[in-house]
Amino acid sequence: MATITGPLSGDARNTVAEALQGALVDLIDLSLVAKQAHWNLVGAHFRPIHRQLDKVTELARKHMDILAERSVALGINPDGRSATVARNTKLPQPDGGWLEDGKVVATVTETLDGISKRMYERIRLTDEPDPVTQDLLIAVAREVDKQHWMFQAQR
Repeated sequence: MATITGPLSGDARNTVAEALQGALVDLIDLSLVAKQAHWNLVGAHFRPIHRQLDKVTELARKHMDILAERSVALGINPDGRSATVARNTKLPQPDGGWLEDGKVVATVTETLDGISKRMYERIRLTDEPDPVTQDLLIAVAREVDKQHWMFQAQR
């Protein structure tokens, strides 16, 4: 069986692995939460929020793939299994059934705020051990912050 190795070892590898795995879980669950809200959204502002939730899903899916592939390039196994995501997510989960547009805006705003804060911590932690990973996390933070602002403006 072939193995993948990377340039990092020891504490640097562990720090980067933890940052990438945490970001991966955040992004996988963000895509799921955004789609759940997208499918069950109701209210006077349905159409623009419905479309904006698709943008959130797109950004999550794009960046989760980039981060998972970065993990593999470093010889770290990414874990995107549903059980892993369910066990480790820090995202608030939407209620079942129809979701009123104002509540969706509030929940997504809170969700993006939490992800943003965790991304900034990961950016800080990966500064020294792996600036390449840090750069990828900065790109995620930039897009998460933009969506956070856009949802926040609707409150």
